[in-house]
Amino acid sequence: MKLQTTRRCYRVDRRQISFVKFILEAYDNVAVMSTLDPHVALVRIVIAPGCEDLVNGIVDSFAGQFEVVPVKEASLTGRTAALNRQLVVSSG
Repeated sequence: MKLQTTRRCYRVDRRQISFVKFILEAYDNVAVMSTLDPHVALVRIVIAPGCEDLVNGIVDSFAGQFEVVPVKEASLTGRTAALNRQLVVSSG
């Protein structure tokens, strides 16, 4: 059985992108965050198998401090969608 990562996209307060990345990286081997579009503060979080509940809790705690809006990857358009496809191809 092959384990699969979970990918989720969010729009966050642009001033908080580094903070979100820093906090997620503090949890070793749980999740990796990439900025898809810094202009609209769109980020993707790739979550390790079995860590979804932990990451949901972390993201929920962010929402109490600043804007965190889930974004469906299918709704990405234009330059962001092209970058999204490039990241998917390069990651694997």
